[in-house]
Amino acid sequence: MAMTRTQKEAAVDQLVEKLEQTPTIYITNYSGLTVEQATELRTRFREAGVEYKVIKNTMLRLAMERIGGYDDVFETLHGPTAIAFSEEPSAPGRVIKKYLEETKGELPELKGAHVEGAVYHADALDMLAALKSKEELIGEIITLLQSPITNIVSGLQAQGGNLVGAIKTIAEKAEA
Repeated sequence: MAMTRTQKEAAVDQLVEKLEQTPTIYITNYSGLTVEQATELRTRFREAGVEYKVIKNTMLRLAMERIGGYDDVFETLHGPTAIAFSEEPSAPGRVIKKYLEETKGELPELKGAHVEGAVYHADALDMLAALKSKEELIGEIITLLQSPITNIVSGLQAQGGNLVGAIKTIAEKAEA
């Protein structure tokens, strides 16, 4: 059953809201996946915290035009399109890459991605999948920040130990 104009407008409004709330979208070609494969892929995306939806190109384009900043993505909006929405920039890429490796297939095919305002093309899947998560980056920064402090504390403790040893030696000599 065809959507009415009101339903289409509501769908575009929902897409606008989703695009505004989600910093990362991956645009894929899902055509050729069997129902079982599509279900498996959706399950993997869901487990990774990614929402995966089949969306009409015209509705997606209207939503993107309303927001602005997606002009470089328009060239990917052709043929069957499914979008992976994610808070985590690398999560969809990791899911797609692992799925392709395990199934030795070619689908889903990455058409492009829009991550925090940057546009990536179809050949960027490996790079996108290798991006570190926010938690990993924060962990690395904390480790880097703690490293100098640990070195300073160790140095002070070592110097303090040497000082105590020197005082003991002097005291023992003075007693003798």
